[in-house]
Amino acid sequence: MRRHVQAALLLLTGSAVLHISVLSQVYLRYVKEGLRPFLVASAVLLLLLGVVGAVRDGLPFAPRRTAGEETDDERTADEHQHAHGHGRGHGHGHDSGPRVAWLLFLPVLALLLYAPPALGSYTAARETDNAVARVSEFDPLPEADPAPLALSGFIARVQQDRDRSLAGRTVLMTGFVTPAKDRAGTWYLTRLVVSCCAADSRSLRVRVHGAPAPPADTWVTVTGTWHPGGGGALGTATAPVAIDARTVRRVEEPVNPYQDTTPLLP
Repeated sequence: MRRHVQAALLLLTGSAVLHISVLSQVYLRYVKEGLRPFLVASAVLLLLLGVVGAVRDGLPFAPRRTAGEETDDERTADEHQHAHGHGRGHGHGHDSGPRVAWLLFLPVLALLLYAPPALGSYTAARETDNAVARVSEFDPLPEADPAPLALSGFIARVQQDRDRSLAGRTVLMTGFVTPAKDRAGTWYLTRLVVSCCAADSRSLRVRVHGAPAPPADTWVTVTGTWHPGGGGALGTATAPVAIDARTVRRVEEPVNPYQDTTPLLP
């Protein structure tokens, strides 16, 4: 890869990162919201490096030279080769990288033309952890019926709330569909949450009973009550994290798919 092509790659990469972090919110599919300033700063740095390389190497085309004229790089390479006792014919190009470097254009073009979607059911199906923070004291449930809850809030109340505030209450939660292969007739309402980026995602899953499963990765809002079967009592660590669905309604994917927020009432 010639140096002027390397400069073009820097310019394209910086443009792609700016595109997903400034001109849109696509970056939220890959990193948490607080990292946006770092993405913008990185994109600006890449653009500056690309501009410097472009000015130096004569983008969009390599500078023309007359026959027999050598570039500074070629003269340096010749001096290096002669110093080690090698002729010009045995040297290696010093202004180009390995051919595999051309593959770097693929992710850049993907961000510009078709940004990969956020993680979904494929990732969630391979995780079994429902790790939520310990809660010492729970606030009263909203008086609204159904009571809107984040998945993490529902899981915490099911397994930690000794006052059993979910008993007899109808709740409303939003997430995407993950098929349940271990038990027929059920599926999971799922959220993926991240600490930094998609690579460290953790899944929050609530098993859904009593409703046919929509297609995998479909975002839905589920209304229902806690499902008591197959585990310990409500408010204990062995209580089943499950819901008996009354309604299942399709919704749009949220802008930030990794943020486990309380859904808005319709």
